Amino acid sequence: MADPPNRGLPDEISIWEILVRLPPKALLRCRAVCRAWRSATSTRDFLLAHHGHQLTLPLLYGCTNVGVQGEVLDIIPFDHRPGLAAADQLQSVARLVLGLSYPCVEASCNGLLLLSLGRRDFFVCNPATRQYAPLRQIYGYVLLGMYPHSPTGEYRLLLYWDEDLIYPDLAPGTQDGSYVFTLGSGEPPRYTGYPDSGILMFSNSILFHGSLHWHIDKDASTSNMIMLFDTTSESFRQMRAPVVPGHASLFEMDGMLGMSSFNHAATTIDIWMSQDYDSEAWALKYRVDLPVTDLTAQFGKFTETWNVVVTCWNGDVLMLIKFGEWLLQVDADGKLVASFHRKLVRFT
Repeated sequence: MADPPNRGLPDEISIWEILVRLPPKALLRCRAVCRAWRSATSTRDFLLAHHGHQLTLPLLYGCTNVGVQGEVLDIIPFDHRPGLAAADQLQSVARLVLGLSYPCVEASCNGLLLLSLGRRDFFVCNPATRQYAPLRQIYGYVLLGMYPHSPTGEYRLLLYWDEDLIYPDLAPGTQDGSYVFTLGSGEPPRYTGYPDSGILMFSNSILFHGSLHWHIDKDASTSNMIMLFDTTSESFRQMRAPVVPGHASLFEMDGMLGMSSFNHAATTIDIWMSQDYDSEAWALKYRVDLPVTDLTAQFGKFTETWNVVVTCWNGDVLMLIKFGEWLLQVDADGKLVASFHRKLVRFT
């Protein structure tokens, strides 16, 4: 690597005004310019500041087998800003050649990704710098969520262990229940109790108002409970939710907690918003009727009713729906806005 170009430009400008504002792909190229830039853009303060300058967009990923190199993992944000051509809305911002089979993006937090191989081996990755490291201490655990612990500034993982579910010979004598693991620590996961936390395995978590949230899918026909994990006190509690049929997905929109769910026929999406988070008051904001017959004729069979991302831009609500081999962008009136043929793209 060469010496830093343009020695007359102070770091306050070159690093903290220019590099920190670059998109991930451009930052990767700049990191190769010189050792000083590579070192400066690897610090925790820079990475947090860089992430803060990026748009908050729904995150998807796709895997491609490239032969002897293994799997290539593409990190793909859904950039739904008005004026962008459809072809530019799903562009990879980082391509990671992992040499692994079937990697999965399990969680993301402040620009960090948690990847898994077979949901047993875990790796932490920063796609902006293409740095990643294995997390051997949590082999065999089930990931429930990832969060920043504000009192310490650490990044932590909430895990679950069940001896009947997981190979008992991995950690004999380990208690069933939830565990907390600190990234970068050499210590094993710390037991926090709550043996029933296994119910969270089947729902994706969302970090909102300093707590991880999961919608609990019940075996019965309806469900109306959200489980919370306070990331400061590291304790669980429950929250009331609207009564919906079966599965629901949580999201954040305009600073509010939201929830989307399909009806049993998978023809209508209800979107609920928490009007008053503290009092657990919810309101049905949108009922989106999908032209399923027309969409099926054009894009094939619709089978993945849990794969829906709800987002908002300038007050306009949009949904990204996995429809067979396609991703469909639909507005609040159920109108098809754009379609993307993305067979191997998955939601995080």
